[in-house]
Amino acid sequence: MASSQLKPSYEAEYKRLHASVWPGVLAALARAHITDYSIHHYAPLQLLIATFEYTGDDYALDMQLVAEDPETRRWWAVTDGMQESFVPGAQGSGGDVPWWMVCCLPYSELEEVFRFEGETST
Repeated sequence: MASSQLKPSYEAEYKRLHASVWPGVLAALARAHITDYSIHHYAPLQLLIATFEYTGDDYALDMQLVAEDPETRRWWAVTDGMQESFVPGAQGSGGDVPWWMVCCLPYSELEEVFRFEGETST
């Protein structure tokens, strides 16, 4: 799962584009063994949440091939400007720094700010 933030002024255009994703972009995803790809929008926070299944054997290589696909790069040139990345230093999709923030990190990589074990002392 990954996330970014949609700029409010682009909400309608972003949804319109994604209602009819360019065929070349879909073909690049299929070649990269991506299935069940979805993007959800949580309007109160303008949050975009993306999920997909990967069925290939070399994720890094497949993602590199997607990033090198000319049609996908044109798509990103349009859609990245409609979003704000949560990743410090991100310059756009397909760059060295990921544009979408991966949301499902192992708990050991996250700072715990609260825990309730279920016991209270009364």
